[in-house]
Amino acid sequence: MCGIIGYTGREQALPLILGGLERLEYRGYDSAGVAILEKDKLIVEKKAGKIRELVKDLWGKPYKGKAGIGHTRWATHGEPSEDNAHPHTDEKGEIAVVHNGIVENFVELKRRLETHGIKFKSDTDTEVIAHLIALNYKGDLLSAVLSAVKELKGAFAFAVISSKEPMRIIGVKLGSPLVVGIGKEENFLASDIPAILPYTRHIITLSDGEIADITPEGVNLYDFNGNPITKEISLVPWDIISAEKAGFKHFMLKEIYEQPKSVGDTIRGLVSSEEILPFHLKDFRRVLIIACGTSYHAGLVGKFWIEKYTSVPTEVIYASEFRYSDIPVGEKDLIIAISQSGETIDTKFAVNFARDKGAKTLAIVNVVGSSIDRESDFTLHTHAGPEIGVAATKTFTAQLAALYFLAIQNTPREDKLLQDLIGTPSLMEKVLEKAEDIENISEKYLKKRNFLYLGRYLSYPIALEGALKLKEISYIHAEGYPAGEMKHGPIALIDEAMPVVIIAPKDRVYEKTLSNLAEVKTRKGKVIGVGFSEDNHLKDLCESYLEIPAVVEDLSPFLTVIPLQLLAYYIASKLGLDVDQPRNLAKTVTVE
Repeated sequence: MCGIIGYTGREQALPLILGGLERLEYRGYDSAGVAILEKDKLIVEKKAGKIRELVKDLWGKPYKGKAGIGHTRWATHGEPSEDNAHPHTDEKGEIAVVHNGIVENFVELKRRLETHGIKFKSDTDTEVIAHLIALNYKGDLLSAVLSAVKELKGAFAFAVISSKEPMRIIGVKLGSPLVVGIGKEENFLASDIPAILPYTRHIITLSDGEIADITPEGVNLYDFNGNPITKEISLVPWDIISAEKAGFKHFMLKEIYEQPKSVGDTIRGLVSSEEILPFHLKDFRRVLIIACGTSYHAGLVGKFWIEKYTSVPTEVIYASEFRYSDIPVGEKDLIIAISQSGETIDTKFAVNFARDKGAKTLAIVNVVGSSIDRESDFTLHTHAGPEIGVAATKTFTAQLAALYFLAIQNTPREDKLLQDLIGTPSLMEKVLEKAEDIENISEKYLKKRNFLYLGRYLSYPIALEGALKLKEISYIHAEGYPAGEMKHGPIALIDEAMPVVIIAPKDRVYEKTLSNLAEVKTRKGKVIGVGFSEDNHLKDLCESYLEIPAVVEDLSPFLTVIPLQLLAYYIASKLGLDVDQPRNLAKTVTVE
């Protein structure tokens, strides 16, 4: 969830590291810090709060070192504070570490290190890594790291530098993401690709149990036993322009507007020969979709499509629950793991658990070469490009495209259904043409503190997703429910102060949904409707109306979600909130 950046090369390291940290802000953080190798000294500067506070502290300081590491921290062990911010050092201040993930046995290690007389300065689990490496240091940083790693338990990634070896960075990966950037007479280390995109698009993605030994002259790779390994260098199919705001106020708004393109690009990628899967869903007795957050909601939509077109029983399970449940999993099951980053720790562990039980695994990810991509038997890649806003938007609709494509494979109507899907991006563009209307509507609801979102059938997951978007970025309490469940509890909440968002495209449950709407109005609830542009009957029943063009039933989620994304965005933006980096949230959840 935190961000790591490292640089060693011919340029001054500090500006590059600070720039990389700024490009990692979207991951979520509460403090930031850098360690620069200044000749034979290790200089550490860190600050609680935003990166701009760190930059202010560094202003005018003449650091010209050409190697260093930086970090943005999202607190796990220890409250957000300067002492707990990274980098952490050994007692002599000769070794510095930045770390993502969790060291599960840090209490045991800390107690043992304290018996050696070592005094700790922070409450973090990270500090044990620095002391452990220092204890094992005998003149070679790689050897010391290899010795320390053998004692660490958990899922983590970290970078290490030492004043004794001033142009060298050691990177370690086990569970959390880490990539190496390859340059000319310079090399990089980062937890996420956007951090290094301005400098290189040539990367090596580290796998679990791998270590990178990085100098300006080159990169050597090893396993945790110290055995040399070789890996291919990949070319990232993005550039820095695609990770910039391009005139939009926030990344989230830009990414909402990018959805027609990202869905179109995903469809084109899926129909290419590279994405053909060597099986049919009907080959399996059951499909289990595992995911977290927004990806889980995409999975709920996918369940309807898979069962409709294949008749294969399908369940959707939170990845964090799947690993600890007693669900029987075996060779006749297909596990579909959905993750934007391909690094979501609960989803990754669930994939490993399922594979150990003999199940086949299929990943739907947005990052080629990510952990879940590599560790699954098969992959469908979404082609959404980098998503910087913490609240997922374009990756959600790209995931829907992958799930629909998967569901309709080898059905009698495949060609017709695929043509419908191909036409969806143009309909999504028509929804975006109504953004100004949605912005005006949002003004009515800025002071509301509770929302209820209702939908049936394919619109139920969209109700969940709409409520999640509002919660994530506006901090307004919102709940999504199946509209038919309203009478079983939520109806007690409805009064003249409660906005109720009702998603009602003309589908198989349209009339039922209108009955639920009438129940809301009877109790004086303020209805915000989402429906077809020409549906004047529905429009007349609503206080506010978010229009979408008419679309076939199956594809309505691609359209109905966009007004809800925009509504949440405009409410949060007009409230003056940090839309791209909402409090307490991280883009990629790499700790349990």
